[in-house]
Amino acid sequence: MCIVRVCRDCCCGTERKHPGVDHDGLLARLEVGTRGRARVLRSACLLACDESNVVVVTPSVAGRRSGGRPAWVRGVLDDATVDAITGWVALGGPGIAATPESLAPQVFAPSGLSLTWTAV
Repeated sequence: MCIVRVCRDCCCGTERKHPGVDHDGLLARLEVGTRGRARVLRSACLLACDESNVVVVTPSVAGRRSGGRPAWVRGVLDDATVDAITGWVALGGPGIAATPESLAPQVFAPSGLSLTWTAV
């Protein structure tokens, strides 16, 4: 079973940073869409504030054994992105299924993580 970690702290998931986005609705859609295939966890700040909203898809044990690594996804702000994540998890997630083409531009390496947005 994959783990889907959803950043919900200083700016991810807030109306303050992303006005007009139905953050609770997207989270509910993620939970429903991955039910039985992943554990969805709400996380404190993942220190990638410039990339918000951030979701990390961690591979299942089988995915990890097949070489899968956690995938950090930026800009999770709409139904299409959530649907791409839930579809990927349904296929097995990292290490089992290829990253969906529609999601690939949003996957990023978690280097140089920062909390820069909170100062605004």
